[in-house]
Amino acid sequence: MRTYRLGLYEKSMPNTLSILEKFETAKKAGFDFIELSIDESDEKLKRLDWDMSTIKKIKEHMDHTGIYIQSICLSGHRKYPLGSIESNKSIKSLDIMEKAIILAHKLGVRYIQIAGYDAYYETSNEETRHKFLINLIKSVEIAAAYGVILAFETMETAFMNTVNKAMHYVNLLDSPYLKVYPDIGNITNAFDGDASLVVLDLVKGKGHTVAAHLKETKPGHFRNLDFGVGHTDYKACIKALFNQNVRIFVGEFWYLGEDNWFDKIVLANQFLRTQIEGVESLEDN
Repeated sequence: MRTYRLGLYEKSMPNTLSILEKFETAKKAGFDFIELSIDESDEKLKRLDWDMSTIKKIKEHMDHTGIYIQSICLSGHRKYPLGSIESNKSIKSLDIMEKAIILAHKLGVRYIQIAGYDAYYETSNEETRHKFLINLIKSVEIAAAYGVILAFETMETAFMNTVNKAMHYVNLLDSPYLKVYPDIGNITNAFDGDASLVVLDLVKGKGHTVAAHLKETKPGHFRNLDFGVGHTDYKACIKALFNQNVRIFVGEFWYLGEDNWFDKIVLANQFLRTQIEGVESLEDN
């Protein structure tokens, strides 16, 4: 019996597919669940305003297929960051956060992966960092009211590209509703491919890591790479996560217009399960 679950990042599939078709695709390719994307596009941000009839239909699709939305990747804060010094964007960032938390509550999603950016299109400075903290405190209060966990993704920018940096805020707020959801590819680039340093960093999140993104990277490249062609040491990272009793993983990769996109999803499933189960078998022995 498998002691882990492997999810599929929604953006690995063509956006022309319906939600039901995406559930069916994930199931056919061998994944256990879907990670829903709410990015900075107007199309995805409109999901925050799904009415109850839409949510009911999605829940029916989940029950029918057995593929559930287990997590939400909330990257819409790239355009509207919590630390923005522009008041309209700062207000919008909290509105996005509150709506995402309520949507997760209605869908039965346990945690939201939030972007570790104080600012993205603006310059990061002391003011953006202070604003980020103020709005993060407000966000965690809302999350606590709905019982939804917010978990930091380690990003590609210096503000929060490691678990250690994410844990600064986790420890500061000391809330059961703020955790870490690391991206092992981004951390690998943060440490120039040194797997031993990546492992040491992952250990910093012990007891506070809810899941992990499994993603391929290489120096200077953070996305759009096939699994196995970069320098991410999956087995070393997965072993470090297994040792912390982390058992939820998501394959993060993107649909790039390929005709063989479904074959790529199947291959990703096979690659990642081989990495995970190679570690799992060692745990059993």
